[in-house]
Amino acid sequence: MVEMRVAGIALDAASRSPIVLLRDPSGRRQVPIWIDQAQAQNIMAGLKDQAPARPLSHDLMARLLEVGGLELQRVIIHTIEDSTFRAVLKLSGPDGRSHDVDARPSDAIALALRTGSGIWMLEEVVADASIPVDAEADAEDAADFRRFLDGISPAELVRHIRQAQTDSSEEQGSDDEEAPGGDTTPS
Repeated sequence: MVEMRVAGIALDAASRSPIVLLRDPSGRRQVPIWIDQAQAQNIMAGLKDQAPARPLSHDLMARLLEVGGLELQRVIIHTIEDSTFRAVLKLSGPDGRSHDVDARPSDAIALALRTGSGIWMLEEVVADASIPVDAEADAEDAADFRRFLDGISPAELVRHIRQAQTDSSEEQGSDDEEAPGGDTTPS
């Protein structure tokens, strides 16, 4: 999973529809999600971090979570099907139990902004839906990788891959402590 951040709201040049832009930590990939005007306003209000005179829907949702003793741990955008993204709210209750609530990504993002919760996206979704932000840096990385491959023997490459898999397995072994409710995703 990749923790994303809201880079901003843009307008689609052709349809004039708002788009929320989520950017990966490297700043090199951006995932556009088309939303409607009301959703854009709710996300913008969350980005401004200013309390409105009267609570908006997502301010109310955040307050209800607080009063109910629930905490929004993170939002996970986990699927894209037919150009439609799917998200889930990962909540924890006062008893330590985990709860998953299906949500539209726009609502999940607006709520995450108000609660200071992380916005996560599965790597497969980022790979499928992202657009490159820094094409020059991507081309430089590809050239570096080609130079690396040109200067390594197949046997040495296999050793590097095996070492990386071993390192990854050891890392996962220390990160896979099960949270209450059986949740093993990173918090």
